[in-house]
Amino acid sequence: MRFVLRILKALVLLIVLVVIGAGGWLFVQPPELLRVGDGYAAKIVCSNVFIAGREAEDVLHDDVQAPGNPLLRLVRVSVDRDNDRVTARFMGLFAPSYALYRSAFGCTSVPDGNFEAAANTVPFDAPARVEANDAVWPQGEGAGDQPDAQIATLLANARLAGPAMRAIVVVRNGRIVAETYGPGFSARTPLIGWSMTKTVNAAILGRLMLDGKISFDDDHLLAQWKNDARAGIKVSDLLGMESGLAFNEDYGEVADVTRMLYLDPDMVSLPANAPMEAAPGQRFRYSSGTAVLLSRIWMDRVGNPQAAFSYPHDALFSPLGMTSAVFELDARGTFAGSSYLYATAHDWARFGQFLLQDGVWNGQRLLPEGFVGAMRTPTAASNGSYTQGQAWLAPGGSNAKFGLPEDTFWLTGHDGQSMAIVPSANLVVIRLGLTPGWLGYQPQTLLKAILAALPPGEPQQQAGSQ
Repeated sequence: MRFVLRILKALVLLIVLVVIGAGGWLFVQPPELLRVGDGYAAKIVCSNVFIAGREAEDVLHDDVQAPGNPLLRLVRVSVDRDNDRVTARFMGLFAPSYALYRSAFGCTSVPDGNFEAAANTVPFDAPARVEANDAVWPQGEGAGDQPDAQIATLLANARLAGPAMRAIVVVRNGRIVAETYGPGFSARTPLIGWSMTKTVNAAILGRLMLDGKISFDDDHLLAQWKNDARAGIKVSDLLGMESGLAFNEDYGEVADVTRMLYLDPDMVSLPANAPMEAAPGQRFRYSSGTAVLLSRIWMDRVGNPQAAFSYPHDALFSPLGMTSAVFELDARGTFAGSSYLYATAHDWARFGQFLLQDGVWNGQRLLPEGFVGAMRTPTAASNGSYTQGQAWLAPGGSNAKFGLPEDTFWLTGHDGQSMAIVPSANLVVIRLGLTPGWLGYQPQTLLKAILAALPPGEPQQQAGSQ
């Protein structure tokens, strides 16, 4: 009996030592996967609490834990409203990661914990925000005409709207004809666009192109590229995701994209230092890193740092009346052009209507002629699926497969964000939600149903009249 007790005591001691050792390892040198998970949780909670006004625990449970890696269910967050910070820790103890709210510039990941550097990166005199008015959309937030009952019925169909839909807005002939929102969300809730941000970032670059400060054919884009093959990368190569730069966009593991977003305070560093794996223009590789590089490039071309920080607001959001738009930056001051734009569904719809009108708003051309055309022109390297302007022609399949008009093009984003633009029908359809790809939802089914419900032969308002 004494022998058995000694064995049991030894086993208990061994277990205790293993637990202490594992805890020490997690505390001193946590795996990158845990750091990425905590970084993701801190950032998403921060943005939704401070920008969208949601409750931290709701965001943690619904946005972070429910659709993600099971390990995320062990993440705990704390919100320091006095210092505008969010901290996330695995099991409440390990791999701490942080996010900081910076007013008009939203939240940023602060993976190195250097809050002072992150706070001092952005200017204190941020662009002044303009309040929305009651004029009829898109000039204001007024509803205007009665909604289209048939389309409203379609939006109420859970199969068409998709799981965990948060907002759908349908714009026809320049007016909102139907809209619907998920529980807890409304027309006033800013929602993340994820990779739809890439197309907005491209349009910001297009605004600068209109001023002659950058062009599709510009090369020698970064100082660290001047003495090697990367000097030959053109703006058009980055816009078409065919730069030739290596980049791993696999979200199922710790990859380049998650390192860039959640482990590096300077998001530009990783893609800017990536090696070439192909000649520019020869290989399509979907890369959030290229969108961040485009942000850095257009910011540098603006010249004055203060002007660069205010440029998205001054050049695009303010003219379009996108009063809710919050474009976030990394901790070192580069706009996260790959992922982080928050805006209400009405403001996302304004951007879609702007593209439908070929970059013209209130009679003023804001994008060069042909720029929106690039968003509808496929690249050869992508086999016709991606375009020359950071947009998609057919997310997850061809438009023809679903019987959609040939001129349809798309903005899409992680977890089920989509914007369909159909010039021939004068139609924009925004669908936002929390719908992971593994659920198999395809927004083409919603768009097809809406198109089928449009009155045949109805006169259309001339695009560009807004």
